[in-house]
Amino acid sequence: MVRALHVGDDGWPLMGEVVGRGELIIMLHGGGPDHYSMRPLADRLAGRYRVALPDIRGYGASRCPDPALHRWDQYVSDVIAIMHALDDTRAHLVGAGLGGTIVLRTCLQHPRIARSAVVISAEAIEDDADKAADTDLMDRFAERARSRGLQAAWELFIPDLQPLIANLVAEAIPRTDANSAAAAAAIGHDRAFATLDDLRRIDTPTLVIAGDDTRHPECLAHSVADVLPRGVLAEVSMSRQFLDAEDMAHAFGPTIRGFLAAASDPDAESDRH
Repeated sequence: MVRALHVGDDGWPLMGEVVGRGELIIMLHGGGPDHYSMRPLADRLAGRYRVALPDIRGYGASRCPDPALHRWDQYVSDVIAIMHALDDTRAHLVGAGLGGTIVLRTCLQHPRIARSAVVISAEAIEDDADKAADTDLMDRFAERARSRGLQAAWELFIPDLQPLIANLVAEAIPRTDANSAAAAAAIGHDRAFATLDDLRRIDTPTLVIAGDDTRHPECLAHSVADVLPRGVLAEVSMSRQFLDAEDMAHAFGPTIRGFLAAASDPDAESDRH
């Protein structure tokens, strides 16, 4: 059942669900979909883990139409707030796309709270020219969302997305407030990392699952896994054959479950060194 996982000092609630029991996983969806896109994957892990599935600020039921509240530091603070609201001090962090970037930022800023991390379809880490182009595109998205609605706004992105992501975005549009989605586009004015080398300071065991489109390029996943001191590139990857969240969960669930189990086992960890 969707409920408030945390209400911040700014008054905007972070909505979502919690399924299962055990060690806490905070599972973050990509930019565009909402937490329902991750629910089938969470269900496959709920036999051993307690999985928190928030709608990221500005998406789904987590309305937040204030552009000033859409910054990477704010998203990281939201992750920590959800963890504390669920009476825990550590968690496994799993994220796709936008959610994966939040996972990496959280590991960088709060290295002791992450038991492990999983990044699905890592987002491009832009150089200066790419960042300027992305900011302009996000501004156009926001203007369209406010003036013509979310369907028209997403037409700027959907042709370049792989089928699964395009379908998940389309499913979430009726559950998303256009003004909040427009505000969330302000993240285009922030920068998650200066360069790929920033990731060298992350010491969290991290599984990287490659994406398969221009915004989530496969080659980036290889670079991210190489740069992370404890990064592992998964044998599975995103595929244009995936059409829905069940396809993704079926493909990735066993690999993620095995990785999380090894990360929770001190003996398995010592064997890797």
